[in-house]
Amino acid sequence: MEPFTRLTAIAIPIDQANIDTDQIIPARFLGKPRPQQVAGFFHDMRLDPGGRPREGVTLNNPGYAGAKIIVAGDNFACGSSRENAVTVMVDHGFRAFIAPSFGDIFFGNCFQNGVLPIRLPAERVARIRAILHELPGAEISIDLAGQTVLGPDGRSDRFEIDPFRKDCLLKGVDEVALTLGYEKEIGAFEARQRQELSWL
Repeated sequence: MEPFTRLTAIAIPIDQANIDTDQIIPARFLGKPRPQQVAGFFHDMRLDPGGRPREGVTLNNPGYAGAKIIVAGDNFACGSSRENAVTVMVDHGFRAFIAPSFGDIFFGNCFQNGVLPIRLPAERVARIRAILHELPGAEISIDLAGQTVLGPDGRSDRFEIDPFRKDCLLKGVDEVALTLGYEKEIGAFEARQRQELSWL
Protein backbone atom coordinates (compact mmCIF):
# COMPACT_ATOMS: atom_id res chain seq x y z
CA MET A 1 0.00 0.00 0.00
CA GLU A 2 1.03 3.58 -0.55
CA PRO A 3 1.89 5.35 2.72
CA PHE A 4 -0.55 8.04 3.78
CA THR A 5 1.21 11.08 5.23
CA ARG A 6 -0.23 14.31 3.86
CA LEU A 7 -2.91 14.88 1.26
CA THR A 8 -4.01 18.12 -0.37
CA ALA A 9 -6.71 17.53 -2.92
CA ILE A 10 -10.07 18.54 -4.36
CA ALA A 11 -12.93 17.41 -2.13
CA ILE A 12 -16.44 16.51 -3.26
CA PRO A 13 -19.54 16.83 -1.06
CA ILE A 14 -22.21 14.12 -0.76
CA ASP A 15 -25.02 15.39 1.46
CA GLN A 16 -27.25 12.36 1.76
CA ALA A 17 -27.14 10.56 5.10
CA ASN A 18 -27.04 6.77 5.39
CA ILE A 19 -25.38 6.14 2.03
CA ASP A 20 -25.04 2.37 2.09
CA THR A 21 -22.52 0.10 0.45
CA ASP A 22 -25.04 -1.04 -2.17
CA GLN A 23 -25.30 2.55 -3.35
CA ILE A 24 -21.51 2.84 -3.50
CA ILE A 25 -21.27 -0.36 -5.56
CA PRO A 26 -24.49 -2.23 -6.41
CA ALA A 27 -24.44 -5.97 -5.72
CA ARG A 28 -24.65 -6.88 -9.41
CA PHE A 29 -21.09 -5.63 -9.90
CA LEU A 30 -19.53 -7.68 -7.10
CA GLY A 31 -18.96 -10.86 -9.11
CA LYS A 32 -16.92 -9.04 -11.74
CA PRO A 33 -13.10 -8.79 -11.74
CA ARG A 34 -11.92 -5.74 -9.85
CA PRO A 35 -11.08 -3.67 -12.97
CA GLN A 36 -14.67 -4.13 -14.18
CA GLN A 37 -16.12 -3.14 -10.82
CA VAL A 38 -14.98 0.43 -11.42
CA ALA A 39 -18.08 0.99 -13.56
CA GLY A 40 -20.22 0.24 -10.51
CA PHE A 41 -19.01 3.33 -8.62
CA PHE A 42 -22.23 5.00 -7.37
CA HIS A 43 -23.74 3.62 -10.58
CA ASP A 44 -27.43 4.05 -9.81
CA MET A 45 -26.93 7.42 -8.16
CA ARG A 46 -24.91 8.80 -11.08
CA LEU A 47 -26.80 7.29 -14.01
CA ASP A 48 -30.43 6.91 -15.02
CA PRO A 49 -31.81 3.53 -16.23
CA GLY A 50 -30.69 4.42 -19.75
CA GLY A 51 -27.10 4.97 -18.63
CA ARG A 52 -27.24 8.75 -18.98
CA PRO A 53 -25.73 11.00 -16.28
CA ARG A 54 -28.38 12.31 -13.90
CA GLU A 55 -28.65 16.09 -13.71
CA GLY A 56 -27.86 17.78 -10.41
CA VAL A 57 -25.78 14.91 -9.06
CA THR A 58 -22.57 16.24 -7.52
CA LEU A 59 -20.61 13.19 -8.65
CA ASN A 60 -21.33 14.18 -12.26
CA ASN A 61 -20.17 17.78 -11.83
CA PRO A 62 -16.92 18.34 -13.80
CA GLY A 63 -15.94 20.99 -11.26
CA TYR A 64 -14.99 18.16 -8.90
CA ALA A 65 -12.93 16.21 -11.43
CA GLY A 66 -9.88 14.64 -9.87
CA ALA A 67 -11.30 14.74 -6.34
CA LYS A 68 -9.51 12.50 -3.84
CA ILE A 69 -11.59 13.33 -0.76
CA ILE A 70 -15.29 12.73 -0.12
CA VAL A 71 -17.05 14.82 2.52
CA ALA A 72 -20.18 12.88 3.35
CA GLY A 73 -23.30 12.86 5.47
CA ASP A 74 -23.93 10.92 8.65
CA ASN A 75 -23.47 7.12 8.74
CA PHE A 76 -21.56 7.00 5.46
CA ALA A 77 -21.10 3.52 3.96
CA CYS A 78 -23.42 1.67 6.28
CA GLY A 79 -25.01 -1.64 5.30
CA SER A 80 -23.33 -4.83 4.13
CA SER A 81 -19.71 -5.68 4.80
CA ARG A 82 -18.49 -5.64 1.18
CA GLU A 83 -14.87 -4.48 1.02
CA ASN A 84 -15.57 -3.57 -2.60
CA ALA A 85 -17.19 -0.38 -1.31
CA VAL A 86 -13.73 0.76 -0.31
CA THR A 87 -11.79 -0.63 -3.25
CA VAL A 88 -14.10 0.83 -5.91
CA MET A 89 -13.52 4.29 -4.43
CA VAL A 90 -9.77 3.66 -4.13
CA ASP A 91 -9.79 2.70 -7.81
CA HIS A 92 -11.43 6.06 -8.54
CA GLY A 93 -8.56 7.84 -6.80
CA PHE A 94 -10.08 8.56 -3.40
CA ARG A 95 -7.71 8.50 -0.42
CA ALA A 96 -9.80 9.98 2.40
CA PHE A 97 -13.38 10.31 3.62
CA ILE A 98 -14.72 12.87 6.09
CA ALA A 99 -18.07 12.37 7.80
CA PRO A 100 -19.73 12.66 11.22
CA SER A 101 -19.93 8.86 11.37
CA PHE A 102 -19.32 5.75 9.27
CA GLY A 103 -20.57 2.21 8.96
CA ASP A 104 -18.38 0.24 11.37
CA ILE A 105 -17.22 -2.43 8.90
CA PHE A 106 -16.48 0.10 6.18
CA PHE A 107 -14.50 2.17 8.68
CA GLY A 108 -12.25 -0.81 9.44
CA ASN A 109 -11.92 -1.79 5.78
CA CYS A 110 -10.58 1.67 4.94
CA PHE A 111 -7.43 1.10 6.97
CA GLN A 112 -6.85 -2.28 5.30
CA ASN A 113 -6.80 -0.49 1.94
CA GLY A 114 -4.62 2.50 2.79
CA VAL A 115 -7.33 5.15 2.96
CA LEU A 116 -8.22 7.41 5.86
CA PRO A 117 -11.74 7.82 7.29
CA ILE A 118 -12.02 10.93 9.46
CA ARG A 119 -14.80 11.69 11.93
CA LEU A 120 -15.56 15.36 12.57
CA PRO A 121 -18.56 16.98 14.31
CA ALA A 122 -21.73 17.02 12.21
CA GLU A 123 -22.03 20.82 12.18
CA ARG A 124 -18.47 21.22 10.96
CA VAL A 125 -18.87 18.59 8.24
CA ALA A 126 -22.07 20.27 7.07
CA ARG A 127 -20.27 23.61 6.87
CA ILE A 128 -17.43 22.11 4.84
CA ARG A 129 -19.92 20.54 2.42
CA ALA A 130 -21.72 23.87 2.02
CA ILE A 131 -18.46 25.57 1.07
CA LEU A 132 -17.59 22.80 -1.38
CA HIS A 133 -20.98 23.22 -3.06
CA GLU A 134 -20.31 26.95 -3.39
CA LEU A 135 -16.73 26.46 -4.64
CA PRO A 136 -16.40 23.34 -6.81
CA GLY A 137 -12.73 22.47 -7.08
CA ALA A 138 -11.87 23.75 -3.59
CA GLU A 139 -9.21 21.75 -1.78
CA ILE A 140 -8.81 20.25 1.68
CA SER A 141 -5.47 19.43 3.28
CA ILE A 142 -5.03 16.47 5.62
CA ASP A 143 -1.97 15.95 7.80
CA LEU A 144 -2.10 12.47 9.31
CA ALA A 145 0.95 12.89 11.52
CA GLY A 146 -0.51 16.05 13.03
CA GLN A 147 -4.07 14.68 12.89
CA THR A 148 -5.45 17.86 11.36
CA VAL A 149 -7.80 18.77 8.53
CA LEU A 150 -7.43 22.20 6.93
CA GLY A 151 -10.80 23.06 5.42
CA PRO A 152 -11.51 25.14 2.32
CA ASP A 153 -12.26 28.08 4.64
CA GLY A 154 -8.79 27.97 6.19
CA ARG A 155 -10.00 26.54 9.50
CA SER A 156 -8.01 23.66 11.00
CA ASP A 157 -9.77 20.82 12.81
CA ARG A 158 -8.12 18.06 14.81
CA PHE A 159 -9.33 14.48 14.44
CA GLU A 160 -8.76 11.36 16.54
CA ILE A 161 -7.36 8.09 15.25
CA ASP A 162 -6.26 4.83 16.82
CA PRO A 163 -2.44 4.98 17.21
CA PHE A 164 -1.91 1.52 15.71
CA ARG A 165 -3.99 2.32 12.64
CA LYS A 166 -2.25 5.66 12.27
CA ASP A 167 1.16 3.97 12.36
CA CYS A 168 0.11 1.43 9.72
CA LEU A 169 -1.15 4.16 7.38
CA LEU A 170 2.00 6.22 7.79
CA LYS A 171 4.10 3.15 6.95
CA GLY A 172 1.81 1.97 4.15
CA VAL A 173 1.22 -1.48 5.60
CA ASP A 174 -1.83 -3.50 6.55
CA GLU A 175 -1.92 -5.99 9.44
CA VAL A 176 -0.64 -8.87 7.29
CA ALA A 177 2.31 -6.89 5.93
CA LEU A 178 3.10 -5.66 9.42
CA THR A 179 3.18 -9.24 10.72
CA LEU A 180 5.38 -10.40 7.84
CA GLY A 181 7.86 -7.71 8.84
CA TYR A 182 8.62 -9.91 11.86
CA GLU A 183 9.13 -13.06 9.76
CA LYS A 184 12.66 -13.70 11.06
CA GLU A 185 11.61 -13.30 14.69
CA ILE A 186 8.60 -15.55 14.16
CA GLY A 187 10.79 -18.21 12.53
CA ALA A 188 13.29 -18.07 15.40
CA PHE A 189 10.49 -18.40 17.96
CA GLU A 190 9.00 -21.40 16.18
CA ALA A 191 12.40 -23.12 15.91
CA ARG A 192 13.05 -22.56 19.63
CA GLN A 193 9.58 -23.80 20.49
CA ARG A 194 10.14 -27.02 18.51
CA GLN A 195 13.29 -27.68 20.52
CA GLU A 196 12.04 -26.73 23.95
CA LEU A 197 8.48 -27.99 23.62
CA SER A 198 8.85 -30.90 21.22
CA TRP A 199 5.96 -32.68 22.94
CA LEU A 200 3.46 -30.10 21.68
